[in-house]
Amino acid sequence: MSKRFLVVSLLFVLVFANAQTKLLSWNLQNFGKSKSNQSISFIANTIKDYDIIAIQEVVAGFGGSQAVAKLADELNRKGSKWDYTISNPTQSSPYKTERYAFIWKTSKLKKIGSAWLEKKYYSEIEREPYFCTFEYNKKQFTIATFHAITKNKQPETEIKYLKLIAQGNPTLNLIFTGDFNCPQSHSVFLPLKKMGYKSSLVNQKTSLKQKCKGDNCLASEFDNSYYDSKKITKTQSGIISFYKKFNSLKEARIISDHVPIWIDFSLN
Repeated sequence: MSKRFLVVSLLFVLVFANAQTKLLSWNLQNFGKSKSNQSISFIANTIKDYDIIAIQEVVAGFGGSQAVAKLADELNRKGSKWDYTISNPTQSSPYKTERYAFIWKTSKLKKIGSAWLEKKYYSEIEREPYFCTFEYNKKQFTIATFHAITKNKQPETEIKYLKLIAQGNPTLNLIFTGDFNCPQSHSVFLPLKKMGYKSSLVNQKTSLKQKCKGDNCLASEFDNSYYDSKKITKTQSGIISFYKKFNSLKEARIISDHVPIWIDFSLN
């Protein structure tokens, strides 16, 4: 193999890698004043290599917005400039209200317009999704971060509206990401899949058990990203097993009871 071929191949890999956007989504379980500075520093170190972070379960009351600001400030100390946007409290249920947040690297992405909570189906969805549009290399995509109701309350009764949301926004390069409390194999996702949407993860558990059984520390296949494969190409995806840095799941669950999920993608 010639040196010239190796150089060209390396340049291609570098250019292709640079064309990717790296999205990370994390349900940060009661993200607010209960998170210590040490926890926020750990979270920042875990997510700092990604381009955009979608956060679910930000506390709606005092402490939630402040925790997001502290996390962005901590990220800004690590070599890149970050900005953030926080949703208003979700509207449908006063008992389960929370906020969402996006944090992104300003050198990589430009936010387009204002972020918004889903307006049309907010009364049918307890914690309506939060949307934000970004631009990269003069191409735009929109992320909708979502936290569905818990499994025992039948999250599929909410998830079914994602198809209608996608149909109502045909010009957007949409990615639904977050905690769906429902596995991608459930039939409720079939309408989205028939539209060309794919899940970034398959058969990948993302929530933490109370205690590990041997090396088995994950409980349920809840968190995922769903992207329109006609408009978006996934190159890689996975989870970050942050709990392995702790002595026990009890300690890890101080950070969250979910692992972060990630997807690297490009726009077609």
